[in-house]
Amino acid sequence: MAVEVSVITTSSLGDRSYLASDGQVAIVVDPQRDIDRVLYLAGAKGVRITHVVETHIHNDYVSGGLELARVTGAHYLVSAADEVGFAREPVTDGDVVPVSDSLRLRAVATPGHTFHHLSYALDEATANGWQPMGVFTGGALLFGTTGRTDLLGKEHANELAHHQHASAKRLADLLPDGAQVWPTHGFGSFCSATQADAPDSTIDRERQANPVLRLAADQFVTETLAGLDAYPAYYAHMGVANSAGPAPVDLTAVARADAEHLRGRIAAGEWVVDLRHRKAYAASHLAGTVSFGLDGPMSTWLGWLIDWGTPITLLAETPEQIADAQRELARIGIDRPAARATGQAEQWAAEPDQLRQLRMVDFAALAAARAGNLPADLPAPNVVLDVRMTNEWKSGHVEGAVHIPLPDLPTRLADVPAGVVWVHCGSGYRATAAASLLANAGREVVVIDDRFDQAETAGVAMTDQA
Repeated sequence: MAVEVSVITTSSLGDRSYLASDGQVAIVVDPQRDIDRVLYLAGAKGVRITHVVETHIHNDYVSGGLELARVTGAHYLVSAADEVGFAREPVTDGDVVPVSDSLRLRAVATPGHTFHHLSYALDEATANGWQPMGVFTGGALLFGTTGRTDLLGKEHANELAHHQHASAKRLADLLPDGAQVWPTHGFGSFCSATQADAPDSTIDRERQANPVLRLAADQFVTETLAGLDAYPAYYAHMGVANSAGPAPVDLTAVARADAEHLRGRIAAGEWVVDLRHRKAYAASHLAGTVSFGLDGPMSTWLGWLIDWGTPITLLAETPEQIADAQRELARIGIDRPAARATGQAEQWAAEPDQLRQLRMVDFAALAAARAGNLPADLPAPNVVLDVRMTNEWKSGHVEGAVHIPLPDLPTRLADVPAGVVWVHCGSGYRATAAASLLANAGREVVVIDDRFDQAETAGVAMTDQA
């Protein structure tokens, strides 16, 4: 049977894991913490997992590699240079790892995203000998970009960016043009310098499209470092957990909370998170809750905003949605929500006066408001608040807007000028989260639930001046 590489996508975090098999045995690369997905795939294919591989100590999620190796009895390959608190098979540059008569791995040192990063070339046995099929590149060579180089501290970013350039060139020199590139990051993960520019790629395509292979080292380093924006605060906890050895994941249901229980948690200053779509949240929600819909990157933004260790209670329409959220949160080390409740907002309120609404408009309404043509039942904006990230703001923003990135808002609520706040982001997701925080702080707020790229067409004056 031909060698097959299957992609296991974690779109909520912007990452990919891989299962490569020859029909009998399989290699798993960079598995997420919820390893049941991997085990199910291996079972469906009728293959036995014999090797689990980490390209690096991850900073954006808790790895499932240690537990997957434990339950399958697989060899667990981790860079020999990484200091870890568990047993592993140490791997160094140039090591050849035989997997079966038809499969083998070759370790290639590719520092840059981390100091001890390894890529793994996947070779298939043919009548003409071993032939490289592709390479698992982790956070080294991504689709049209590379992994960011500042996650181990800004003081290392320049040195690691130079390493990243050399590592990408090494891979391009080592592998044939037709070799597939299988990265872990680049699909929304803040571990990548920029986002992937294609759904798949080869070494030849990266030669043509990727700045790391088109620019001289100094220019690549300068441009890469200049383009880096903030990354999630919870990253500080991921590397520590992965180096120590993550505990097995526990996805069993948590305790139910009734209306009085919810009121007590909100009064105690805990985070009670409404997972419904933002339009449902706007129509009716429990006062004091925060909106992070499951339709967006909930775990990334929630994990970024909370104080680590703060109890979280989850609200959703169905138990299945709670389970999905619990799985996503476990991937970033938020293991056990404090409580859960399902149904609709009316069921979560101990008293009718606990229910609130959020007004939603589009950018055409903002243009109308600035032209003095706003409907009488809608409060005019005293402040237009942009909660996008800094790079988004720099590329163009609403004239006269105030900029506070969403991750900064919990500690900068006092910096929002007085009056009615109209808040926007790139789509409405982050704006609704921000609006919930503002409303909980007693502010009158309107959500611009619209795509930012429609603002100028709607007649909103734009600028790229700070």
